[in-house]
Amino acid sequence: MNVPVLETARLRLRGHTVADFPALKAGWADEAVVRHIGGKPSRPDESWARLLRYRGLWPLLGFGYWAV
Repeated sequence: MNVPVLETARLRLRGHTVADFPALKAGWADEAVVRHIGGKPSRPDESWARLLRYRGLWPLLGFGYWAV
């Protein structure tokens, strides 16, 4: 299943790709970011597993997370 893309003049929501990993890894490792979502900083392997889950939800369930 392809992840749908939702787009307006100011926003684009799309499925995650491998190219998103550096930014995802940096965000989940930043204490200032995860403090606001009730988590703890993630190791790179935890962020990689998160990216795989984000992408894998769509073909398995027909819904999931978007990259902004």
